[in-house]
Amino acid sequence: MPKDRNLSFDPIERAFESWKGRWGESTSMLAITSVMRAQQLLLARVDAIVKPYELTFARYEALVLLTFSRAGALPLSKIGERLQVHPTSVTNIIDRLEKSGLVARRPNPDDGRGTLAEITDKGREVVEAATRDLMAAEFGMGALSPDQHRELFTVLRDLRVAAGDFEV
Repeated sequence: MPKDRNLSFDPIERAFESWKGRWGESTSMLAITSVMRAQQLLLARVDAIVKPYELTFARYEALVLLTFSRAGALPLSKIGERLQVHPTSVTNIIDRLEKSGLVARRPNPDDGRGTLAEITDKGREVVEAATRDLMAAEFGMGALSPDQHRELFTVLRDLRVAAGDFEV
């Protein structure tokens, strides 16, 4: 929807009212629709911030993960596990980062068949600059207070625990 066109009503709330009339009240429908719209908004915002660095947020996350590793390198399987994405997605992400000179692949000395992705000096520079920009923009979450950020994290964490993302 174009930014210059503001609705005079909340379309999610309107859909919820219609839903209630047809199928009965479902606060879970209200919540999921809000979460999905918020995800669209936030992803668009953060992708716009990292775009000047020829990154997407997914590629940015991979660079951050490599920055956090002791050696600046991780096996592709570990990257997928930590980012919670499919191996095909990891391969695509690392391919793009490698083409940009932000990551280099090298053999894993601990696993003859495995490959490590290692952040380059250029990758470190880019992740630092992109992080400054994201933090200045509060990762697109500036409309919420720090307390709301924590509350949102806690609520969504319960969903992640229920899905088995990690053990508590």
